[in-house]
Amino acid sequence: MQNTLARFLETYGRVPVLIVLLLGIASGLPLALTFSTLSIWLTEAGVSRTQIGLFALAGTPYIWKFAWAPIMDAVPPPLLAELGRRRGWMILTQIGLIFAILGAAVTDPAQAPGQIALFAVLIAFFSASQDIVIDAYRIESLSPQQQGAGSAMSVYGYRLGMLISGAGALFLAEAFSWTIVYAVMAAIVGIAIALVLLIPEPPAPEKPLVLPGANAQTWMRATLLEPFASFMRAQPQWLLILAFVVLYKLGDAVAGVMTNPFYLALGFSKSDIAAVGKVWSLVATLIGVFIGGWLVGQAGQLRALMICGILQALSNLVFIWQAQMGADLVALSVTVFVENATGGMGTAAFVAYLSGLSQRHYSATHYALLSAFAASARTFLASGGGWLSEQMSWEWFFGITALTALPGLILLMFLRDQPNNPDSA
Repeated sequence: MQNTLARFLETYGRVPVLIVLLLGIASGLPLALTFSTLSIWLTEAGVSRTQIGLFALAGTPYIWKFAWAPIMDAVPPPLLAELGRRRGWMILTQIGLIFAILGAAVTDPAQAPGQIALFAVLIAFFSASQDIVIDAYRIESLSPQQQGAGSAMSVYGYRLGMLISGAGALFLAEAFSWTIVYAVMAAIVGIAIALVLLIPEPPAPEKPLVLPGANAQTWMRATLLEPFASFMRAQPQWLLILAFVVLYKLGDAVAGVMTNPFYLALGFSKSDIAAVGKVWSLVATLIGVFIGGWLVGQAGQLRALMICGILQALSNLVFIWQAQMGADLVALSVTVFVENATGGMGTAAFVAYLSGLSQRHYSATHYALLSAFAASARTFLASGGGWLSEQMSWEWFFGITALTALPGLILLMFLRDQPNNPDSA
């Protein structure tokens, strides 16, 4: 027991890993301010549900962030180059976040819904840009052996940041105006700037990505095209990898879009779903994330992905049991824990895998490409889950969602056979 605890502290107690935790909080904080928390403010202001639904489009920068990630890899941060490539861009994006959040804070949604929509898009843009550079910082500042723990801490911090701007913001809104709530969130981003000034800059590339004096054509090729060409050269099976990235968490995604309607159909109240489905799910996810990060360090990336992927698929079957149990809160607690703990394990292993695929010269671009590709494609493929659930019973639906995890696991078996897989290094 003592040896296990010592290994756990050795894995998660190192300073670089703890820095990743704090940066993860900064990364997760703005997300709810672009839609989830904002939607409650808009509802209270009398904005129509049709307009509120359109605010979901404010999150588009999160999907397309790979488009400007090469700039953040190759171009020194304006005015802050002396802080380094990663810290300088971090502070610039955080300054942008502060101004965008404060802009939203002083806007009246009832009088100017278009203006607050603009600020929501700006928050999402600077937030997505901050994610690019924080992900790159994590990859470059941690050793290969620390990537599993780093990915776990990153997810943990991200969830805590979402909790601050979600439940924390709603708690503040009970006592204060929304202007004050958003101003407090901007102040927390200011604390993140102080943190960035204290942390070390990761080692810079041995040679610049773009040589000084390069003409415009050379600059464009080296900055915008070479990161993607380099990824394809380094990963001859890149099409197989991208297909796997899309499919690995598909089973979870298809089931996830219908879990809340499923709970309501069984007879659970909204307060039941909030207490068990939200709070308890956060606890379960964090436990799963830590286990998944530890498993990557013990078993290797691809073996951990296989173990976690199988558990993710099997966890969808617990919904069949829940359907038989009906509106039983104890059963709901078990279902939510199993689903979110295995999902957290898979997420930690998946983030570590994506980090390992990202070359340090182009870490911002490669990770942004992989994560955005996974998010956008998975969203489109999972969008048919509602239609599927209407064609059959809940038991059959969740049984099929478990089967949708199989293509990703089959592709993973092919990746394990590749000579340059990370576990064979």
